Amino acid sequence: SVSFKFYYDLLSPPSRALITFFRVANIPAEPIPVALRKGEHLTEQYRRDVSRFPKLPCINDQGFKLSESVAIVRYVKRTRGFEDFWYPEDVKAQALVDEYLSWTHNNIRMSAGLYFITKWRTPILTGKEADEKQVKRLEEQLSRTLDVMENVWLERNPFIAGESISVADIFAACDIEQPRICGFNPLSSRPNLSAWFSRVKEKLDPSFTEHHKFIYKYGERAQESAKL
Repeated sequence: SVSFKFYYDLLSPPSRALITFFRVANIPAEPIPVALRKGEHLTEQYRRDVSRFPKLPCINDQGFKLSESVAIVRYVKRTRGFEDFWYPEDVKAQALVDEYLSWTHNNIRMSAGLYFITKWRTPILTGKEADEKQVKRLEEQLSRTLDVMENVWLERNPFIAGESISVADIFAACDIEQPRICGFNPLSSRPNLSAWFSRVKEKLDPSFTEHHKFIYKYGERAQESAKL
């Protein structure tokens, strides 16, 4: 099938999720990097040619433009197709994947994202130190959300939506790795989450590790400076 243009930045967890997914599911996408830190998504040209929203990821399929990672997965399923377990046809199985994808917005994605922005991105952009009180509050919020992953989502099943891996696991794994940039280990003291993460990584590698290289590099730096 014909490939579509895929705009992404590896700094964005949903971008990493999609580029990893397209690779492991053999979906023909033409990856086009966009540098968020340089504001390349804020230009008039970007709005005209790429997406009406100043965000990533997004695709352009022969002139049809679409943003929002979950919408992109559903569109690719209908137009290109991929193995069923990633996003099942079965109504109930699909609903369980959707349940996580709906839940994560105000939970894992939000808490991991806010923590990362406050502790790492904003200080880099502004040159000002992060507000420690706010960082501590956001770290506690992130820990509570990760505990819900540990004790609720992964209580009984090897994967988020049941016995088989799905796109829910890819999105989750990419989101929970984001705080590693700040030297935060999301798996610490969470045996279910750690075992799940190993299973997911095994299914997605080498693509997953390749697309998280720079996160691990910064994470190691953060841990080194924390020791000083």
